Amino acid sequence: MPKDGGIGAATTRREDVRFLTGKGQYSDDIRTFGECAAVFARSNVANGTIKSINTEAAAAMPGVLAIFTGEDFVEVGGNPAGWAIVSRDGEPMKEPKRPVLAHGKVRHVGDAYAAVIAETVQQGKDAVEAIEIDIEEHDAVINMADALSGTNYVHDEIGTNQCFDWGWIEDNRAATDEAIKGAHHVTTLELVNNRLVPNAMEPRCSIGHYNTGTGDYTLHTTSQNPHLTRLLISAFVMGIPENKLTVIAPDVGGGFGSKIYHYGEEALVLAAAKKLGRTVKWTSDRSEAFLTDAHGRDHVTKIELAMDKEGNFLAFRTETMANVGAYLSNFSTATPTFLHGTLMAGNYTVPLVYVNVKTVFTNTAPVDAYRGAGRPEATYSLERVIDMAAREIGMDPTELRRKNFIKPDQYPYASAAGLEYDSGNYDALMDQMEKVSDKAGFAARRAESESKGLLRGFGVNAYIEACGIAPSNLVGILGSRVGLYDAATVRVNATGNLSVMVGAHSHGQGHETVFPQVVAEMLGIDAQSIDIVHGDTSKIPFGMGTYGSRSLAVCGSAVVRATEKIILKATKIAAHMLETEENNVEFNDGTFSVAGTNKSVSFGEVALKAYIPHEFPIEAIEPGLEETAFYDPANFTYPSGAYCCEVEIDPETGKVSVDRMTAVDDFGNVINPLVVTGQVHGGLGQGIGQALVENTTYDDDGQLLSASYMDYTMPRADDLPFYTVDHSMGNACTHNPLGVKGCGEAGAIGSPPTVVNAVIDALQSGGKNITHIDMPMTPHRVWSAMQNAK
Repeated sequence: MPKDGGIGAATTRREDVRFLTGKGQYSDDIRTFGECAAVFARSNVANGTIKSINTEAAAAMPGVLAIFTGEDFVEVGGNPAGWAIVSRDGEPMKEPKRPVLAHGKVRHVGDAYAAVIAETVQQGKDAVEAIEIDIEEHDAVINMADALSGTNYVHDEIGTNQCFDWGWIEDNRAATDEAIKGAHHVTTLELVNNRLVPNAMEPRCSIGHYNTGTGDYTLHTTSQNPHLTRLLISAFVMGIPENKLTVIAPDVGGGFGSKIYHYGEEALVLAAAKKLGRTVKWTSDRSEAFLTDAHGRDHVTKIELAMDKEGNFLAFRTETMANVGAYLSNFSTATPTFLHGTLMAGNYTVPLVYVNVKTVFTNTAPVDAYRGAGRPEATYSLERVIDMAAREIGMDPTELRRKNFIKPDQYPYASAAGLEYDSGNYDALMDQMEKVSDKAGFAARRAESESKGLLRGFGVNAYIEACGIAPSNLVGILGSRVGLYDAATVRVNATGNLSVMVGAHSHGQGHETVFPQVVAEMLGIDAQSIDIVHGDTSKIPFGMGTYGSRSLAVCGSAVVRATEKIILKATKIAAHMLETEENNVEFNDGTFSVAGTNKSVSFGEVALKAYIPHEFPIEAIEPGLEETAFYDPANFTYPSGAYCCEVEIDPETGKVSVDRMTAVDDFGNVINPLVVTGQVHGGLGQGIGQALVENTTYDDDGQLLSASYMDYTMPRADDLPFYTVDHSMGNACTHNPLGVKGCGEAGAIGSPPTVVNAVIDALQSGGKNITHIDMPMTPHRVWSAMQNAK
């Protein structure tokens, strides 16, 4: 059994006490004496040239303190992409400037072209209404295919709407083409991975403060990645010396990727705070969030699967158009390329993979990483075409997958898409999924549904994903402009309790519970004596934030390394206290002892002695007990899973109901099963939402038609089933000290194709020759497909 509060213990999340009792402190909760409000003027035109902006009337209105336009930021830099991609012809990607405020042109509805700073939000809103702007409207660029073939450009200065045309792996291209040309059977599927709005519970908020006495800036903001925000503002956008800028991300109510990035509002409040000598605050309303938060997904893909006559996979080939929206967001170039293309071999022994991705500028909100970031897109394409192929050749979809799985004795396994998987057992996951889902009882459940006039389907999926982007030297070669390590500082106080400062940010992941479990296990102390500090760049070591299911595998490994340093130094101190050589000292369960004797001291006694070094040999042991470690992973971690879903369809209406959902995952070693289960539950809800109800829609003029909860459907409790979640089949990661794999995005990766596969199975069981319906599988889409089916 796991130690109470240590590794493996299913302890409840300590941070939930403050969240559930209303004691959390989010950015909007922060109140500063004398603060004023920023309100943004946003374009209602998707594509247009700014002829003039007249702010004279607005500036004279009550309470208005200042007005900024794009002219005020002409001399500052633009917000850059974090990953430089090279096209397959060797041409660098096109990277037009993303300004703080639109200058010269507006490029999507919601693009901010001015900001009013006023005493109150309402005064700011009134003044925004009084700003006069003359925009010469142009036709909007919305459809990606039209954008690539037309001459109406989102960014006139680059003379194209294509950011890059990327190929992976280019050396496989000719061989893949030949394999498909000569294959016994080729399955081809064209599909859409629908665009999503992130909809975190807490809208974005930024508060800028400038200290006129010291020249120091402080930014409170809703960020998953405060150090990256500080770096971008300092080095690229505003030129503020990094040592003069502190970024603080307090409690953050969800991110899902959309809060990784630096946004122009953060720079604006800092510039305004300096100009006015007052704190400036901006809080997004939900309408602004729909228009301006980075959206997710939005791929149009053609995928081909080639097989021999026995059903062995020979090759996958994909062509994808990926929408990046009007501007490049920080990770928008990495998501459709290295986070997507490198997973296109899946869990399978396919020998050839070729991926072509064309990224396209359109007059829509920027698109970037959203929970899963490229891996859901890859998994959806693969697992849908495999299901279709199985039905075409008359093989059970589960058995076709099993036939092509990588086997346990093949690890480490070099995939055809360029990754090296270190551990896994996909057959065992599928076995466990069939067992816990009671697949054997499906036929009886189908008959029961049919007796009620409903169609019932069973869908499966086998996924693999890559978490904790790594290592820095490799991704640097591939175009990453940042390192992908993380850091931790373990500070042991004189009285024996600890503060652990981590580079990863917690906004729902449970860091304040799980990180102490790791340290408590290593030191043999009570986890409640360990406090986690995160989110404040003035207090924590430089880390790369939280995204990509990297927190425990990367930052947790840094915590382990720093704690190991603590133990090494504490052992030196204990040896001095016990009057013996260091190599005679053993450390177990919070106690240092001398082998073969009854001499011992506790960890707490050593901690106190570290700060009262009256008898230390100072030249050998310096006072204090605090250590920092940076950890750069040797490889990704590779969680995998086998999912199944059972749906019922009402043929009269097309309404799909998810009746059962089973997720069996390999997360390696599990530190806290309760937290892991919660993470999977959340991902499943988002994945089912994408599969059935969520969709972002622009009209031909670039107006966002799904711009509120009246028009954009989010999954409700009655849209979701009770989940069966199993993570008992873990195979330890072989290259990080905890043996862990990421878990935060798995549910969102594995569930969409599982639901769609179940729907297709149900429809075909009812005699309908329907092979594919794009997400979201709304009642109207399903009903229409049934009416049009042969």
